[in-house]
Amino acid sequence: MKTLILGAGYAGLAVATKLKPTPDMDTLLIEQNAYHTFETRLHEAAAHNTRVTLPLAPLLKGTGVHLEQAQVENVNLDDKEVTLKDGRVLTYDTLVVGLGSVTNFYRIPGLSENATELKQLSDADEIFNFVNRAYSSDYHGNRDIVVGGAGLTGVELVTELAQRAALLTKERGLPPFQIHLVEAGPKILPVLDDALRGKAMRTLEEYGINVLVGHRLMQATADSVTVQQADGTQTVIPAGKIIWTGGIQARDIVRGQGIEKGPGGRIVVDEYLRVKGYPDVYVVGDMGLALNQEGKPVPTTAQHAGQQGRLTGKNLMRLSRGEDLEPYEPTTLGEFVSLGGLMAVGWMKLPWNQKLAMTGGLAHVMKRASEWRWRVSID
Repeated sequence: MKTLILGAGYAGLAVATKLKPTPDMDTLLIEQNAYHTFETRLHEAAAHNTRVTLPLAPLLKGTGVHLEQAQVENVNLDDKEVTLKDGRVLTYDTLVVGLGSVTNFYRIPGLSENATELKQLSDADEIFNFVNRAYSSDYHGNRDIVVGGAGLTGVELVTELAQRAALLTKERGLPPFQIHLVEAGPKILPVLDDALRGKAMRTLEEYGINVLVGHRLMQATADSVTVQQADGTQTVIPAGKIIWTGGIQARDIVRGQGIEKGPGGRIVVDEYLRVKGYPDVYVVGDMGLALNQEGKPVPTTAQHAGQQGRLTGKNLMRLSRGEDLEPYEPTTLGEFVSLGGLMAVGWMKLPWNQKLAMTGGLAHVMKRASEWRWRVSID
């Protein structure tokens, strides 16, 4: 059985590391980088140049999975073919698609051309380099930063940037730059309850971050954004750096006559994470539209991507042994948001569907513990 795994993000890597050498299984992992990126920690790399990658080769030892460093151009499910950027065409018996998501700019004029994303290591490097330039004595442009989107990524990024700015101000004697956090919705961090959200909001205010909820980003230029309030009032905010974290959509490179897609272009999958009508194709992570026990879409988070990947890896092993597949039953173990340094807020799941709210250093420890569990799961 020839198996292709596309992508070594949280889902794809979890699939690969759950496999074992099997005589009738020939498995190839296709990934454009030689490393796995901890996307949930890219805000740390953007502010502090923290290392957030792991080399793939050591993680694949003992799995029977071979690594091919290449970029996927498109996938044709009807012909069972995967075309790579270099023109090569690969065939498969079983396919696992874990190619993740891309930034959704919502067709806002000028945004894709002028905003930096935070999806990969090069984005984090670009932001880190701008902050350093902004604190150099020969920099004379606008130093302020506008971040669009006050979800997990946006909030974690602005708090780390504020900490970095305070450190550089102390070291170099230059005034801190202004950070604007723009959110079209009525509140920041919709994944949290009101009490935790209130704590996060107070922390943002203590950092001096200008939080603009209920402000829709209407247009971006090379050095400014235009935002609009609900009453139609528009304001232009000058900026030296614009960063967009306001939404994602599934990577649109999979083709097939029978594919069904849902919100954000996510591909509908069954209870085993297989594409409906294509029982040999699994879609895991951000690209797949899996449902929870209440029939609602599973969130596009790292913890759910890891769960889907681990289950799919185990199911591929079951297939190789002629055993029945195990259905996907997602569980949310908790949600933690870093607020810079050793500060965080969030909650963890308790028995009987209860939640334990946490703030401060303990929440930070629990966030790090969840990342440690992920690291252990792929060893």
